[in-house]
Amino acid sequence: MNTKSLVSLSLLVGMGAVLHAVVPGLFLGMKPDMMLTMMFLGILLFASFQNALLVGFATGVISGLTTAFPGGLIPNLIEKPITALIFYGLVLITFKRTNNVAGAAILTAVGTIVSGVIFLISALLIFGLPGPFSALFVTVVLPAAAINAIVMAILYPIAHPLLKRARSTEQAQ
Repeated sequence: MNTKSLVSLSLLVGMGAVLHAVVPGLFLGMKPDMMLTMMFLGILLFASFQNALLVGFATGVISGLTTAFPGGLIPNLIEKPITALIFYGLVLITFKRTNNVAGAAILTAVGTIVSGVIFLISALLIFGLPGPFSALFVTVVLPAAAINAIVMAILYPIAHPLLKRARSTEQAQ
């Protein structure tokens, strides 16, 4: 893990925090977690177990502290690192087939659904849910998966070439 990776990951988490703060709630105080998109982008760009775990914990803390979901801190602390490691595993398994915009968007949608299910189950077991699981899944998790996939489809083609260019410039020096 190098300093440039850490700085880049922290910038992505910071941008995710801003997006998380400005996105309005959809249903019963729950809102799409835009920090997930940035966490997933960080894992795609800086794919390593340590980076995935680190960005998962950092995203969990910040997302938990800024959530509008009642009692959402603990479920976020549980869900984000687990989701980060599952997403990292999916990236490793599918890398050759998903190392493009469509693949990044599909993995983001799948990762968001995984995240939503883990979050809802942990919140249900710890505190209870403010509504039925199925209603929260359909009205928050599925739209969040679609929104996050669209955002990833916009961000990935911008971020990926920039990172490649920065790495090639770094190696040339």
